[in-house]
Amino acid sequence: MANFAAAITGNEAHMKEHTRSYARVTREALTMMGGLIRLGRKQRKMSETDLAARVGIARSTLQLIEKGHPKVEIGLVFEAAILVGVPLFVDEPSRLAPEISRIDDKLALLPRSVRRARSEVKDDF
Repeated sequence: MANFAAAITGNEAHMKEHTRSYARVTREALTMMGGLIRLGRKQRKMSETDLAARVGIARSTLQLIEKGHPKVEIGLVFEAAILVGVPLFVDEPSRLAPEISRIDDKLALLPRSVRRARSEVKDDF
């Protein structure tokens, strides 16, 4: 049992050593989304506690969302955004379904899978 605990501790330490880096535009987009959520919440005179309860998360998680932390589940970010009136991809939520259909139509025209092109055999010797 002690070895198992040591193995877990070792794995956790290893996991903390690895830091994921994100592109500048990704970080900026996350910061912007978090700021828009915070702005929407404040304009609606909602407390952090109220919005967190409506999303079904802890207040500390909402604070991470509003700071643009990249490790928060995207579904939680989207849910918070919707609840405070931040548009997602389209101006009107009713336009999401037609956009999804349009994307599905385009995807139907493309191959199901994409494979890396084979390198040519160099046989001209």
